Amino acid sequence: MSRAPNYEFQEWWNKQRDKENLDLLEVKADQASSSPFTAVDVGDIGGGAAGGGRSDPSVEKDRARSARQLRWVCLLRFQQIASNLSSISNGFLFFLRAANRRISSHSLADSGTSRLYRAIRVFLIVVIGLLGFELVAYFKGWHFRPPSVGSAEVLGMVGVVYARWLEIRASYLAPPLQSLANMCIALFIVQSVDRVVLILGCFWIKFRRIRPVAEVDYEGDVESVEDYPMVLVQIPMCNEREVYQQSIGAVCIMDWPKERMLVQVLDDSDEVDTQQLIKAEVNKWQQRGVRIIYRHRLIRTGYKAGNLKSAMGCDYVKDYEFVAIFDADFQPTPDFLKKTIPYFKGKDDVALVQTRWAFVNKDENLLTRLQNINLSFHFEVEQQVNSVFINFFGFNGTAGVWRIKALEESGGWLERTTVEDMDIAVRAHLCGWKFIFLNDVKCLCELPETYEAYKKQQHRWHSGPMQLFRLCFVDILRSKVSWGKKANLIFLFFLLRKLILPFYSFTLFCIILPLTMFLPESELPAWVVCYIPGIMSILSVLPAPRSFPFIVPYLLFENTMSVTKFNAMISGLFRFGSSYEWVVTKKLGRSSETDLVAYEKESDPLMRSTSLHRSSSDSGIEELSKLELSKKIVKTKRNRLYRKELALAFILLTASVRSLLSAQGIHFYFLLFQGVSFLVVGLDLIGEQVS
Repeated sequence: MSRAPNYEFQEWWNKQRDKENLDLLEVKADQASSSPFTAVDVGDIGGGAAGGGRSDPSVEKDRARSARQLRWVCLLRFQQIASNLSSISNGFLFFLRAANRRISSHSLADSGTSRLYRAIRVFLIVVIGLLGFELVAYFKGWHFRPPSVGSAEVLGMVGVVYARWLEIRASYLAPPLQSLANMCIALFIVQSVDRVVLILGCFWIKFRRIRPVAEVDYEGDVESVEDYPMVLVQIPMCNEREVYQQSIGAVCIMDWPKERMLVQVLDDSDEVDTQQLIKAEVNKWQQRGVRIIYRHRLIRTGYKAGNLKSAMGCDYVKDYEFVAIFDADFQPTPDFLKKTIPYFKGKDDVALVQTRWAFVNKDENLLTRLQNINLSFHFEVEQQVNSVFINFFGFNGTAGVWRIKALEESGGWLERTTVEDMDIAVRAHLCGWKFIFLNDVKCLCELPETYEAYKKQQHRWHSGPMQLFRLCFVDILRSKVSWGKKANLIFLFFLLRKLILPFYSFTLFCIILPLTMFLPESELPAWVVCYIPGIMSILSVLPAPRSFPFIVPYLLFENTMSVTKFNAMISGLFRFGSSYEWVVTKKLGRSSETDLVAYEKESDPLMRSTSLHRSSSDSGIEELSKLELSKKIVKTKRNRLYRKELALAFILLTASVRSLLSAQGIHFYFLLFQGVSFLVVGLDLIGEQVS
């Protein structure tokens, strides 16, 4: 935090500088005319001993000035400390007010009847009861000398019960807990090794400068329009009022021959006013000469997969060779197709070219900064390494170009899971197709800025892979690909990175660690609690070096999100009701108005030939847009409470108190900060705040 300048100190300094300016000039002149190694200078340094004990007036002035400067510096330090304390107290008061507002409104975002929440609530009751028992034992001094069952007359009933409890936990409870902890530690080590191997692979790619090579350059190698392949561009959307203009505008100005490209706007919106606005936007670009059509399904089955499947069933699709897919909040650059299509030429076994995401709002708040760390590692490391070494990775659902032949041979879009992008990627890989990832081609998009939207997105991203794993496990075993590719799909792609990671994160840090505080006979080493997670966090932040100040919040937040990912993984694996829930991630339309102006400027050549016809039609479209916007019903947004996160916060804070009683330093600090992290997330104090 910057401090306000101290003008009083500046005035004093100016007076002293004017007063002693002549003395300083004389000293400089003497120093310039004499050697730096004279006896006089040595005597001055020695406090006047070499000069016969006489004191130099300039030295006395310097000493007096130094004393005054020291006093002012001390005052400035006190002012800085006071300002820091004030900011901390203001932040604490804001936290209390926000928490009170959340609790008083009592708007819950998750169900209190879920199986996981009921289990966590029982766990909380048990932990609080154990803490009360341990507090009684602590104040009686039994933590120094535990009582024995034979001293019932001296200790009373409480002492006998506590002594019996010590025997039960040492003989029956601690051993199975330690076994579970050892299993989770082993999984933790395996997953950490996998992450280190990925990082080393990324370093090798950077060191050897390995990158895909295109066979053709559409900037200079193409002589006629006929040399450009036919490309279908699809924009699936559903009630995307905030972002539809940016996505449609960005696609329509792409630098590709217009007669060789067709844009499909696939609208699944159930809001009539949103449908009218999107139709008006499509009509506007049609008047400007763009080949663009609007499609709307009356029955929205299969969500996004059903939408894409319906669009690929059109008769004219057989005339196109490639299909590019962009979600409603994605804005490709004008040269996107010229940077991606060349990688298909001369490589008939390539099915997919995937590009990297870039985020327009990554610095909007703490939540978006932490998401940027995760996704930067995903693209820079996971996608790139898998593309280079095994030619396979999970399709990200957008900002990619597919060979239509590969889609058809792989079975097309299926509506059986909520991760249709991963589904088609796995089936194409089993059919022998290869994938290419372009790390240097970026497509702008938007991160969810509210915790509610991010949580729903993560639930879908972690329940869907488990649905898919159940459905395609037998197909993987029966496929004709090599056993190495089968092992990679089963053990690395699905089990380790989609199942084991959320399982051990939640079990180890949210269940086992608090229990070891109350069952000290079983323990977690400090390197498991602190050192290894810290190293893994540093490795995760490497692809986004500007995010290094957020290493600690990133570590705590990832552990906090483990409850959502674990719940999603379990619901997808065992087909619980919420596993097939599809909620469109809410966007806020962070693209600035200057982007829309840029789209208008880029489309000027398109408008010149149809300016007379366009002027009348656009005015009607603008009036329609204004009319429909005036009918928009403003929905009240509010921050919410999250039961599971709040319950886990109290569990961890309770365990931190027990850890403090037993003087376990690292465990206490980890439990304390992790409990506060759960509390902040449970009160919805991360991400966008609604007053």
